[in-house]
Amino acid sequence: MKIKKKQWELILPVKLKELWNFFSVPDNLNKMTPENAGFRMISSLNGQKIFPGMLIEHEVRPILGIPLYWVTEIIHVEKPHTFIDIQLIGPYALWHHQHTFIAHEKGVLMTDTLHYRVGLGLLGTLANSLFVEKKIEEIFDFRRDAAVKLFGKA
Repeated sequence: MKIKKKQWELILPVKLKELWNFFSVPDNLNKMTPENAGFRMISSLNGQKIFPGMLIEHEVRPILGIPLYWVTEIIHVEKPHTFIDIQLIGPYALWHHQHTFIAHEKGVLMTDTLHYRVGLGLLGTLANSLFVEKKIEEIFDFRRDAAVKLFGKA
């Protein structure tokens, strides 16, 4: 399977610092992930903010409740505008997620850019077509709706 690129944008009526302060704390991932993804933070970060090299351990159960161990590394931080996380261990052959926050006349333009690839050759391509891409869209739709509930809509 080739690398897939997905991008989502949302304008939130909030100050850049407020949005950064929320998204730069990995503990807040629980608020931004649907329950049916079976997301559970394993790392005990106690409100710690992200930094390059930070490792975050999770468990996800996205399909049939089967637990998958996932380790994310924060590889780049440019406060308060962007950070990038990658998957070191987990269900994808590639996971590269860039979060961008840009001041906007109506608040902040938040952009998520995801590059991912499902391994396993043709089987991975089929899995992506049948449910992986759909599940990713569902998670990021939930993320958008959760952000609007938390911060309002511009």
